Amino acid sequence: MVLSVEHVTKTYPGEAAAPVLRDLSLALGAGETLALTGESGSGKSTLLHLVGALDGFDSGEIRLAGTALSGLGDAGRAALRRGTVALIFQQFNLIPSLSVARNLAFHARLGGRADAAWLDEITRRLGLAELAGRYPEQLSGGQQQRVAIGRAMALRPRLLLADEPTGNLDERTGDAVLDLMLELVAETGAALLLATHSARIAGRLDRHAHLHLGRIA
Repeated sequence: MVLSVEHVTKTYPGEAAAPVLRDLSLALGAGETLALTGESGSGKSTLLHLVGALDGFDSGEIRLAGTALSGLGDAGRAALRRGTVALIFQQFNLIPSLSVARNLAFHARLGGRADAAWLDEITRRLGLAELAGRYPEQLSGGQQQRVAIGRAMALRPRLLLADEPTGNLDERTGDAVLDLMLELVAETGAALLLATHSARIAGRLDRHAHLHLGRIA
């Protein structure tokens, strides 16, 4: 099992605070893809942040490849993000001062997992070879999203998290980006947890979970 979420509750502090996630459980095995849908505020992004070891939770447990997140400090969580789990967001989050080639290699090198042959393969498969020397500001939205996918997959993660990865793209470009993502996930055997508002995109994945008021409906 790559991901196990067991009875997790998360509340953000503030007046009249209410849980964003309520006793939520789900599991995801190697090679499986799961779409999360739900209205804004249903907890999709919060769940991805918790699973990606970017934030803590109130109760329950999350395990990544058998490692319990509740027992990890900042260093342990950072280590997971450098190897076990990779994240893709709709804002792309590319480093403006780095070329496409250096953006693609950044996280893998940071985690000591750089593989030149695999990086060349990803660059070719994503159609980025001719763009390797360009900078993010010189790319279209679809090109930037392909770089973000390549940067994440360069790690060969056990789990790929994607938060509305096609939300800023037109339908045709978004479909092409999703095709490439699913192709790479299938080839590497990674698990994919993808949050989306689109029922059409959710239908492309193996399984579908709908969040409503912090619970799986």
